[in-house]
Amino acid sequence: MKAKEMHAELNTFSSMKNKINHGFIAVFTLLFIFSLFSCEVPVEKENNTPNIILFLVDDMGWQDTSVPFYHESTPFNDIYQTPNMERLAAQGMKFTQAYSHSVCSPTRVSLMSGMNAARHRVTNWTLRRNATNDRKHETLELPKWNVNGLQPTDSIENSVHVTTLPQILQDHGYFTIHSGKAHFGAIGTPGENPSNVGFDVNIAGHAAGGPGSYHGVKNFSAVWRNGSPVWDVPGLEKYHGKDINLTEALTQEAIVALDSAKVLGKPFFLYMSHYAVHAPIEEDSRFIEKYRDMGMDKIEAKYASMLESMDKSLGDLMNYVVDHGLSDNTIILFTSDNGGLSAVARGGEPHTHNKPLSSGKGSAHEGGIREPMIVSWPGVTEHGSATDDYLIIEDFFPTILEMAGIQNYKTVQKIDGQSFTSILKGEKSSVDERPLFWHFPNNWGPTGPGIGATSTIRKGDWKLIYYHANQSFELFNIPKDIGESTNLANDEIEIKNSLARELAEYLRTVNAQMPIEKSTEKQIPWPDEVL
Repeated sequence: MKAKEMHAELNTFSSMKNKINHGFIAVFTLLFIFSLFSCEVPVEKENNTPNIILFLVDDMGWQDTSVPFYHESTPFNDIYQTPNMERLAAQGMKFTQAYSHSVCSPTRVSLMSGMNAARHRVTNWTLRRNATNDRKHETLELPKWNVNGLQPTDSIENSVHVTTLPQILQDHGYFTIHSGKAHFGAIGTPGENPSNVGFDVNIAGHAAGGPGSYHGVKNFSAVWRNGSPVWDVPGLEKYHGKDINLTEALTQEAIVALDSAKVLGKPFFLYMSHYAVHAPIEEDSRFIEKYRDMGMDKIEAKYASMLESMDKSLGDLMNYVVDHGLSDNTIILFTSDNGGLSAVARGGEPHTHNKPLSSGKGSAHEGGIREPMIVSWPGVTEHGSATDDYLIIEDFFPTILEMAGIQNYKTVQKIDGQSFTSILKGEKSSVDERPLFWHFPNNWGPTGPGIGATSTIRKGDWKLIYYHANQSFELFNIPKDIGESTNLANDEIEIKNSLARELAEYLRTVNAQMPIEKSTEKQIPWPDEVL
């Protein structure tokens, strides 16, 4: 079978599964309504298994909210209006040092697998089968990373075989719902469809990492701006031609799926994975005028309306939980997949700034990897609490399974993440003794501080970045220099050397990929080899 025919067949299969999913929801919803009129609804046996909502925003910067994640409020916290994030923070715990990876797919694969990017090798964003999205580098030959992303099988080349988080939850009785952006696997592979990686319902998830459009009147399609149909959001045809924002449509569909979980009498896991606030920057007409009236730049005003649209979605889901009497047994986790797309990365056309953090998406600096994060765990997290303990995105995998009470599970992959339930319980943390690692042997494209092929370690107060192209280091004391303005690599030699050795040892242990230097045709040295 030709590749083109195979891809078409796989896409047809995925489309059929999406239609079946939506039909499945409709049938059970109708059955539930009918039961209300035909007979008494039986009293369900009490089930203490918690419902879980994982609310992931795309490209949301640390400062893109009215909730301050710094030790003081900043002017950005006064600009953006996110009252439901404030509401969630008031009933849960705020994390001031939560980390992801610096671009989309590495974060999402780490979230679904519990693996660090250096180990799973999906180190840049994915789209087409067997095609890299790295831009050519002047001096480096970049490695052949896992461009096909995460897969539920070991039969797909250039990919990582994973026992996924939703698959384990599904196997233990959860009704698993995916709504929004997937971006796990390349086009023409099983991993492109969330239904193949453990989700009972897939709403609008496919291989692409951004939407064609946020507007229903434009059919959520990129064709309106002469873009490729590869970005067109699938499965939402009922909203085509209608005056509705993508964020709202995804939320409405997610709520329908939650009703189905109730009919089935199962606990639910909702992965509310918004396309917002990823480009294209398109306003939500419900919220844009107030920001225009504030005199904001037109791009920034559109962006602010997208953030408030996202926040309304969060509020709608929180209201659903309250209205259905699920407040005492529903955990909500909120975070973003990477830092905001900064003015530097956009060539001077800003819509988010990330200050006081340095740089943005694609960068090893804090602006690229530090995320807003809130967790509400009823009966566990102290209301209105906050923690400076740090964690990284792969930690969500073992944490959510522990929250769900799932202890005996097996995975084909080695788990790097560590549960942070002890932090949520207010117990003493030992995170200062734990190193966090980032590995990006790639060329994302834009330029700016911390952007490029890098390997990074954070341990305690210190963060070391190793630049592959020129084998140089940056060393920062993060609590004292959150903006990473002062490189101490030549002043704190012992700390630099110690971190470089620990970083190198980890990279060797996971058999991390390194670029080749074109001039020598040799692998870039490990960090400890250039001390």
